[in-house]
Amino acid sequence: MARKTIVVLLVSLVLASVDLAEAQHVGKSPRIGYLSAASSPSPAFMQGLRDLGYVEGKNIDVVFRTTEGKSERYSDLAAELVRLNVDIIVVGGNTAIRGAKKTTSTIPIVMLSVGDPVGLGLVASLARPGGNITGLSQMSPDLSGKRMELLKEILPKVKRVAFLWDPDNPGQTLRFKEAQAAAAAGGIALQSLEVRMSNELATAFAAATKDHAEALVMPAPMARYEKEIADFAATNRLPWTCDTMESVVRAGCLMAYGPSYPDLERRAAVYVDKILKGRKPADLPVEQPTKFEFVINLKTAKQIGLTIPPNVLARADKVIK
Repeated sequence: MARKTIVVLLVSLVLASVDLAEAQHVGKSPRIGYLSAASSPSPAFMQGLRDLGYVEGKNIDVVFRTTEGKSERYSDLAAELVRLNVDIIVVGGNTAIRGAKKTTSTIPIVMLSVGDPVGLGLVASLARPGGNITGLSQMSPDLSGKRMELLKEILPKVKRVAFLWDPDNPGQTLRFKEAQAAAAAGGIALQSLEVRMSNELATAFAAATKDHAEALVMPAPMARYEKEIADFAATNRLPWTCDTMESVVRAGCLMAYGPSYPDLERRAAVYVDKILKGRKPADLPVEQPTKFEFVINLKTAKQIGLTIPPNVLARADKVIK
């Protein structure tokens, strides 16, 4: 009898602990894993969550991990978030998303922004992603054409433009092809400057000088070389264009036209909300940019002796003086 009583008590304790664990799980706040090279989650994303009624530490928890600029850490940190059993992983950038994709095929992944999610094999299509990944693409069919159009307005006589890119990056390959088509349509010869590593910059700059490039285009992933590009452009009084306002402000790029990244990051919070409410990533279409920013750096224009036409200045969302 004593042995039977002990067994009954043990079984009861086990069942009670299981019930308690399940109750704690049901009542817990959703955990959002946020993986980035930055030092903190995007303010726009966090504001997007607040706008939807989520308050950090009350009804949602954001588990943040940073690579501290070391891209090789993405896979390991994504695996750490998986071990922490987060409900969703939020991540931006081609390398980061591919690292997360290798780590899990079940936890939903929301892209903050990525160049070409279909071409990179991240989703089956924009309309029907088909897996555990969805979110925002930074690509828009008209972007390259619009950038060349604006460059032509600022430099009406431009004939040769150098394009700095990494051919090993699938997203940049697509960008280069689009830029080629846009340049050809505008009567501009596009010079390919391939840079995979920093030690190839000097060769690329020498080629641009030898080929008498009249302007330089820097896609967003090349921003890691923006200091070197800025020095080269200033020395040679060469206009250069970027994708993002950050490079204009930070490095002195002449002009930027591209998607508003804060807007994309804010919209990523909507995906998190939908998934937490039961929607599957496979059924949530990948959305493209709807808001764009056009920024001109008048300070840089003056340094290289360039006058920006008044009608172009009037269309800029921001002018840096």
